[in-house]
Amino acid sequence: MSEVKRYFISGIGTDVGKTIVSAVLVDALKADYWKPIQAGDLNYSDKDKVRALVANEVSVFHPNIYALQTPVSPHDAAKRDGIQIELENIQVPQTSNHLVIEGAGGLLVPVNDKDMVADLIKPFNSELILVMNNYLGSINHTLLSLAYIKSNDIPLKGVIICGEPYTEGEDLILSYSGVRLLGRIPWMADLNQKEISRLAEQFKFLAND
Repeated sequence: MSEVKRYFISGIGTDVGKTIVSAVLVDALKADYWKPIQAGDLNYSDKDKVRALVANEVSVFHPNIYALQTPVSPHDAAKRDGIQIELENIQVPQTSNHLVIEGAGGLLVPVNDKDMVADLIKPFNSELILVMNNYLGSINHTLLSLAYIKSNDIPLKGVIICGEPYTEGEDLILSYSGVRLLGRIPWMADLNQKEISRLAEQFKFLAND
């Protein structure tokens, strides 16, 4: 097997396609999946969604470390549950397989009073894949995220564009930032294992890149 890869999936905001991207990459790499912090949607969590979209029998879907009741920022959801998230309690699951780690929301989503989602990336010895989506304000959100990544020396693999294309905005972001475009995932009305498997073909290079 090639060198084991750990990819941390974060986005320029909420609902930009992180879970879909995670499913595609899990399928492409036959990787394990792990979302350490889940806030809300516990009856059908992001882990459940990814597992339903991935057909292979190799991937392991590791349990959340924190499964919080309310769909709000993790620091707030934890307070409502009467607990506090501690980074030292979030240990990477033991696996010899590639691992796709899905973050909660964007990079600067707080997990407690002092730590952000971005603070998980380096301790996990992972490379960041940033998911962007085209909407009004997305150029600003993407460039701000990339500026934070650069200023904090976060290892960045590149960006994946999820959803409808917007050439003018995408070209500006890629030219201005110099970030690497890893691929595109179009908007789909019907998500299923067949479509995820088809999309996964373009990302298989990440197992050896």
